[in-house]
Amino acid sequence: MIYIGLDDTDILNTRGTGHLARIIAGELASMVHVVGVTRHQLLKDPRVPCTSKNSSATIHVEAPEDVSIDEIAGRVREVMMANFIEGSDPGLCVVDDVPPAVVEFGWRAKRELIQQSEAWELAQATGIRLMGLGGTRDGVIGALAAVGLAASGNDGRYVIVGRSRELSGLQPVSALLEAGVRGVQSVDGQMVTSGLVMADKLRPARRNGNAIAIVRWADGFWEPLKLD
Repeated sequence: MIYIGLDDTDILNTRGTGHLARIIAGELASMVHVVGVTRHQLLKDPRVPCTSKNSSATIHVEAPEDVSIDEIAGRVREVMMANFIEGSDPGLCVVDDVPPAVVEFGWRAKRELIQQSEAWELAQATGIRLMGLGGTRDGVIGALAAVGLAASGNDGRYVIVGRSRELSGLQPVSALLEAGVRGVQSVDGQMVTSGLVMADKLRPARRNGNAIAIVRWADGFWEPLKLD
């Protein structure tokens, strides 16, 4: 798996990082297999400069043998620069082997204020591709954190997985599974195998490396939750 992390790509009242991640995923589809795109919530703190919720995104891809990680990184950089918004501070991280130290960095970014210098030092120490693409380059913090959190397998939620975004209205559990969701689970941890799920804006959680729709009963159907 190759993880592509990006963050801080927008300014107030413009499209967010998740939207850009979906654009990039579409551009990459001709050269790699896009497994999914996940959203990761980082520290909410007034000291953190952000437009709204301080979230970052990771694009999960699998590449054929004739496509190198450098080619993928180069293509993503091109798309990000073509969509650059003046005043934003985008960062990009592309990695196929995420060290434990980067996973820990991701968890820290959810609860601690981290300086940009720490991201650069860790990237240099681990040999990870980390790029600041404009502005203050503060987006490198969230980009590095995003790949760490995605690689942990237990953080964030999918904004793209399979054909899940094509579903709408009440759908049987089987339809979610056929669309690419790995499982449906109630808030108390029980697997759900029957009934109808409200599929509008379905955003499965990333749990144990899989897309799991966490749901609660809502008077006649299962209602999916958006979890971080």
